[in-house]
Amino acid sequence: MSGAGAPKLQVDGTGLKVVVVAAQWHTEVMNGLLAGARRALEQAHVTPTVVRVPGSFELPVVAAEAARGGADAVVALGVVIRGGTPHFDYVCQAVTWGLTEVTVRTGVPVGFGVLTTDDERQALDRAGLPGSGEDKGAEAAVAAVVTALALRGLRGAVVEAQDGVPRA
Repeated sequence: MSGAGAPKLQVDGTGLKVVVVAAQWHTEVMNGLLAGARRALEQAHVTPTVVRVPGSFELPVVAAEAARGGADAVVALGVVIRGGTPHFDYVCQAVTWGLTEVTVRTGVPVGFGVLTTDDERQALDRAGLPGSGEDKGAEAAVAAVVTALALRGLRGAVVEAQDGVPRA
């Protein structure tokens, strides 16, 4: 199982502004991913803004706008299932590169909840649905919140170090 060895993270994201950007293709899988992300964010004391986009290819542009608009973290949810053409490879590469660029250019973490699977069964097994082996929506949400909190702490330490004034 690909989730073996994943850390169990408990986090309090009170006060964080989190935007979940979720694709609409593959409705059953996406409903599971979105429900998992919402559950994890609720447990972290975060009420997200949810934005739906047509497909995974559209995730980076909306994630970038959320980051520029003041989000502390973004959770990107989508699914790309391999077909009989190279389209799968192009979409997966574009989405991964695009979301990475959002994170690096804005300094806002993006939880990567985009499933790239060979078939629908693999996607369903990662969607956090009853009977699924994994909940990648929840994992992406927790990763985004934990990273946002780490960055907040790091940025506070850097500010303190630059001016010598202790921060609470």
